[in-house]
Amino acid sequence: MYSLFETSEFIESIERLPVKDAAFVRQKLHDYVYPQLRQEPHFGNNIKKLRSYEPPTWRYRIGRYRVFYSVDDKGHIVLLLTLEQRKDAYR
Repeated sequence: MYSLFETSEFIESIERLPVKDAAFVRQKLHDYVYPQLRQEPHFGNNIKKLRSYEPPTWRYRIGRYRVFYSVDDKGHIVLLLTLEQRKDAYR
C-alpha cells in the first residue's frame, strides 16, 4: 500500500474552488481517488502517465478537473502535486 501526501499547493488549489465544485472534488477524492491511489497509483480507468515530464508525473481525471501527482515507488509514497481545471491544466 502507498501513503498519500498532499502538498500545500494541492490543498490551496482545492480551497480556491467554488464551494459546489470543492464539495464535488472532495467527495470524489475520498470515495474513489485516494483508495485507488493507495492500492495502485500507476494504472486505472482515470489514470494516465504524462509524457515528457521530469520527474515522471501522472494525472487522475475527476470530471473537468485533473489531479497531478508523482510516485515514489521505493518509499511507497504518492505525492499529490496540484489540482487544475482541464482547460488550464495542460498549458
